[in-house]
Amino acid sequence: MSLYDEGHTIAGWTGFGIATVGGGVVGSGVCVASLPLVAGGLTVVAVSVLVTWVLHLSGWGKPPGVRPRGQWGMRIRDTRAREGHTGCVGCRLAGRGRAAAPVAATPTAAESMPLSPVE
Repeated sequence: MSLYDEGHTIAGWTGFGIATVGGGVVGSGVCVASLPLVAGGLTVVAVSVLVTWVLHLSGWGKPPGVRPRGQWGMRIRDTRAREGHTGCVGCRLAGRGRAAAPVAATPTAAESMPLSPVE
C-alpha cells in the first residue's frame, strides 16, 4: 500500500462531490443547449474549489507527501494546518507555509535492465 494516501480527506471528498454535481449540471446544460444552466454548473464547480480550499486550511485536508499510517484516516484533523504545509500550493496562496526546498538536479547514468527473464 502506498505511503502517500493522497486525497483521502474530508476536504478532498467534499470538493469532489460538489464538483461532480457541477459537472452534471454543465453536462445537462450542454444537452439542452441552455447557457444559463452551463454557467450555473461552472459556478458550482468554482464553489467546489473554494470549499475544498477552506476545508484544507481549516485542517480537514492533509499536506502533500508521505504521512505516518496513524494520520491516514479521513476523520483525523491536521493540527499543523494553521502553520501551513511545506510545498502546499493552497497554503502558499493563503499566505501560510513555506516554499518547498528546491531539489538539485543530479544527472544519473542510465542503466540497462532486462525486459524479460530470457535475456
